[in-house]
Amino acid sequence: MDASTPWQRTARAAGLLGPSGQLSPTIFAEMSALASATGAINLGQGFPDEDGPADVLEAARRAIAEGANQYPPGRGIPDLRAAIAEHQQRFYGLTVDPEREICVTAGATEALAAAILAYCGPGDEIVVFEPYYDAYAALAGLSGAQLVPVPLRFPDFQPDEADIRAAVTDRTRLILVNTPHNPTGTVFGPETLAVILEAAERADALVVTDEVYEHLTFGSAHVPLSTLPGAAERVITISSAGKTFSTTGWKIGWVTASAGLLDPIVTVKQFLTYVNGAPFQPAIAAGLRLPDTFFEGAADALGEKRDILSAGLRAAGFAVSNPAGSYFVIADAAPLGVTDAADLCRRLPELVGVVGIPVSAFVSADHAGDYRSLIRFAFCKKRDVLTQASARLAQLGTALET
Repeated sequence: MDASTPWQRTARAAGLLGPSGQLSPTIFAEMSALASATGAINLGQGFPDEDGPADVLEAARRAIAEGANQYPPGRGIPDLRAAIAEHQQRFYGLTVDPEREICVTAGATEALAAAILAYCGPGDEIVVFEPYYDAYAALAGLSGAQLVPVPLRFPDFQPDEADIRAAVTDRTRLILVNTPHNPTGTVFGPETLAVILEAAERADALVVTDEVYEHLTFGSAHVPLSTLPGAAERVITISSAGKTFSTTGWKIGWVTASAGLLDPIVTVKQFLTYVNGAPFQPAIAAGLRLPDTFFEGAADALGEKRDILSAGLRAAGFAVSNPAGSYFVIADAAPLGVTDAADLCRRLPELVGVVGIPVSAFVSADHAGDYRSLIRFAFCKKRDVLTQASARLAQLGTALET
């Protein structure tokens, strides 16, 4: 068993701890610093550069003015929990008890932390789909559990059913499912979800789903794993408001699960942040009750931005995936003669004034070579920013020759 301290396990799992014990910044901090230093367009980190809907912003201002500035209830204010329950029924036909089966969290990341720390420890295994959101590895390291990756391969990034079944064993405690997926933008269909649930049932494992991009899909509807028959006894669903409402700084997330599964998570969560975001909770309740036209329009607008950046990347000479959801598109630099995307990302700000993130930052060290030429770009930016970035990227071929 790893005898290092929890912070060392966390840093090592996230790839931030060198062999001699030195700490490195995350690739996101490094690339954002490069963007700031060079004036490059930052398509690295996945946050929008436009505010969310005016009704939601005004609801937050009103809540502050009306005194919603102290601790909210530990599980979240009743109106937000009611709105989450209404949302699950409205969009997915799921009946959720707002009193016993919902907990509001400090974003999806705290929900993930509370779930992993509640259920996993040394000797346990957590199955993930690789590439994966970097917090998954860090949180697994903190808990002492071991990640077991199922590979997703360019360009469609759909998992192989045999790989799923092989990864899930009697040591599996959790299967962590992120769909729509960061960083690849792939969306898992019902057939894949059924294989995951069957594997979990066979191993008596739990399934944690990260669905923060649930409303941001492009022609491929999001299907929650919790809608499948038999899911209620082992599926823990996590989502958040930041991506849907362009309020990533508010950090309002939630967990829905049966009371028996949720209570241990709440036990851990109450000693992490305890509570958060008092005036933002009523604002997100208002957001969840916006008409269908808002959710449809948000996805359509983001899909148009995906198309702008994807076209620019193809014109620049990259091979490009076709993401079905999320904020991100994956570009393969191999057609440009580039085999080391991490090196290219560090040079891109000077070469053409654009920042991206190497996909190798989202994989385990043992598998980084399989993703060596891939870069993640975020398209959750203003259209004119994406057009400008595309024009800059068009100069890359010439810049690489000089």
